[in-house]
Amino acid sequence: MTKPIGRTGHPEVKPLRALLAPVRGRLLAGLACQAGAAIAGITPFAAAAELCRRLLAGTPMSALWPLVVIALVALPVRAVLLVAASTLTHLADNDLQLSLRRRLARHLTRLPLGWFAAHDSGRVKRAVSDDVGALHHLVAHALLDLTTAIVAPLAAAAYLATLDPWLPLVTVLPIAAGMALHRKAMRDVGARMREYQAATAALDSAVVEFFDGIAEVKAFGQTGRAHRRFTEAAARYGEFVAGWARSVTPAMAWSQFAMSPLVTLFVLLLAGVLFSPADTIPFVIVGAGLSGPLLAVGYSIQDTRAGQAAAADIAGLLATPELPDTGAATVDTGGGARLEFSAVRFSYDGETEVLHGIDLTLEPGTVTALVGPSGSGKSTVAALAARFHDVTGGAVRLNGTDLRDLPVSQLYRHIGFVLQDVRMLRTSVAGNIRLGRPDAPLEDVHAAARAARIHDRLLALPRGYDTVLGEEVTLSTGEAQRVSIARALLADTPVLILDEATASVDPESEAAIQDALSALVAGRTTLVIAHRLATVTEVDQIVVLDQGRITERGTHDQLVAAGGGYARMWEYAA
Repeated sequence: MTKPIGRTGHPEVKPLRALLAPVRGRLLAGLACQAGAAIAGITPFAAAAELCRRLLAGTPMSALWPLVVIALVALPVRAVLLVAASTLTHLADNDLQLSLRRRLARHLTRLPLGWFAAHDSGRVKRAVSDDVGALHHLVAHALLDLTTAIVAPLAAAAYLATLDPWLPLVTVLPIAAGMALHRKAMRDVGARMREYQAATAALDSAVVEFFDGIAEVKAFGQTGRAHRRFTEAAARYGEFVAGWARSVTPAMAWSQFAMSPLVTLFVLLLAGVLFSPADTIPFVIVGAGLSGPLLAVGYSIQDTRAGQAAAADIAGLLATPELPDTGAATVDTGGGARLEFSAVRFSYDGETEVLHGIDLTLEPGTVTALVGPSGSGKSTVAALAARFHDVTGGAVRLNGTDLRDLPVSQLYRHIGFVLQDVRMLRTSVAGNIRLGRPDAPLEDVHAAARAARIHDRLLALPRGYDTVLGEEVTLSTGEAQRVSIARALLADTPVLILDEATASVDPESEAAIQDALSALVAGRTTLVIAHRLATVTEVDQIVVLDQGRITERGTHDQLVAAGGGYARMWEYAA
């Protein structure tokens, strides 16, 4: 949510200052050059004004050539300083974007994997690409515009004050009026921007819902209702934007009119009626151009606000706590892997506990299934087993070693996972399968794909295993699942976390995936999140969760015979 921007005490200014710290020296140098260029830009006008004033006073032309030289020299000096200022700020912007993207990339690799489950890829893309890019105008342009808007009027006012202490007040009257009107127009911009973002989000959601679900909508004869939701969201968005424009446009138009050079010129000429022409000419020549830099700042204010908001978002992401990776322990799983939950408690927000004292042991080579209603804690237990988060109480141990004592790079050589939401990288098929073993020979990649029942399909792709996913071809959900299973087979971790991979595929794909899973779990210590009870009737241990507690455990036959909650779920599923 965007907050008001502009004053130092506002929350989006401090993050911006911190992000700009590495390039502050070059920025200051660029701003100093811009300030010099602003003064050089005023100099020819001041020289021309002095030339006219002295000619009217009868000064011989031979004595005025120094003014002409000053005016001529100021022009190339201004050009050089402007190029230097723009070059310095653009170089600062380039280095800032590079350093920020590197910082974000490093930070993202150190975040808990559970953070990515709670945030879609759009959040990462917006931070690394859009938010960093939004700083460009602020760093490379807006600060220069602001410097000119401050220095040029001050330099002109300083010159004019040497001629008459009162006429400078007349010069700034239109500017003051314009700034007052601009402030009135921007009075509620913070609240308006929040409303605008909400309206935009509602429209985006309606568009995605309408187009993504168009097949289902048509199949069930609900086209009119879905289209009506879309058009209503579009209408609300249009009404908001139109209403905002109606409330802001008059004040903005009058603000720009008041600060226009023609209005300033008219006011100065009118004031000249009360003074001699010799006193008025310098104010007309110099004063009429004072409002131009201020208008330039007004035009870029939205980009400036966007840059400040982007800086706040980037700073917020960089402030997200990283997963501690200070462990130096080692563990040997060559003889089998035993995973143990000991009095495990967990809270996502540090306040509301979602797991309450979980005690669970997964013996080497066994398959344990987690079942229970939605929200019972199944996914949380699995996430802690893979150290997507750290426990807030108790411990998860692998062969007696706390997972927090293992280096992260070592941990995932022992624990692998196949998730229901499969992510393929935009690289070759072989590169996707090699994710856990980048140096694996192609023969091993092929063997893993054969075991995952996907080898023949991959050979049929345009360039076989060299085909780039996401560019040359897009795999179906079932095919992507089998590639992820091949990835897990090649990684060959002794512990496997499995989110039931057949929950959202067609029957043909389900059969192939079940065959692949049989090859995958063989000999491994496996924890399965079960969405359908029929798929886990043959596992070694079923654990029933409810409201973050274990309520039952045993084999399928034992739990059915016990007549408890599992038996009721089984009866309902049957």
